[in-house]
Amino acid sequence: MKKKENRLGRGLSALLGDKPDDAPTDNTLRQVPIEQLSANPHQPRKRFPDIELKELSRSIMEKGIIQPILVRLSSEGGYQIIAGERRWRAAQLAQQHSVPVLVRDMDDAEVLQIAIIENIQREELNPIEEARAYRRLQDEFGQKQEDVARLVGKSRSHITNLMRLLSLPALVLTMVEEGKISAGHARTLIGADDPLALARKIVKKGLNVRQAEALQKKGIRAAGQASARSKKDADTCALEKRLGEALGLKIDIRHHENGHGTMRIGYKTLEQLDEICNRLSA
Repeated sequence: MKKKENRLGRGLSALLGDKPDDAPTDNTLRQVPIEQLSANPHQPRKRFPDIELKELSRSIMEKGIIQPILVRLSSEGGYQIIAGERRWRAAQLAQQHSVPVLVRDMDDAEVLQIAIIENIQREELNPIEEARAYRRLQDEFGQKQEDVARLVGKSRSHITNLMRLLSLPALVLTMVEEGKISAGHARTLIGADDPLALARKIVKKGLNVRQAEALQKKGIRAAGQASARSKKDADTCALEKRLGEALGLKIDIRHHENGHGTMRIGYKTLEQLDEICNRLSA
């Protein structure tokens, strides 16, 4: 167990290095009946687009599986896939009877790490799958963000920003997974009062990230103004109305707890501004 702990957090080369002397497996490439393999429950990638699998299956029919599938012995018999699930799925489409495998002795933490690294290096994870994989490394295997960053070769800020996306509603996360909005769009929704409504508006209007940021800021300003209005007492509201009707202008009175305050007079034209100046200087 100590040898395995020392390998954690050292990257893919360490995890796939020479086997320890007491490991029950070897580096021999073997052909295994395809039905003896089972999917990896720790696989962070959950979506395998049909078009990708069909393209790979055609390649497998012509040239076979060039890179062997990495597996470990399964407690239920047969082999559990560590890395190469997409190749295994495509091989089934290609109606292959057996696949080449390399057997390794690895625990759950190592399996998850390899699956994450393999997918990230090939850019096969969508942002939400990637974020959830980092969360699992933290929650289930006690990895700190610095450890995760070092393991996958990413900056800590990259890890942090991706994991923040997981605070968004499930329907928004699904929109990111389906490619309807990008991770950049999703980041602008963090902290919004109604991120799902904003996400739907982004999709409907086809907004880019900069436009989405502007929409979010506009919503924050509107919410702040609405909040300020809702805190005004009835007397203040009545005074604003009376003065507004007298001047024909919009009046905004802000009274603070320390007894201080401000009164704003809004105008729409230069003529209205001249009228205000004339009345104040009379």
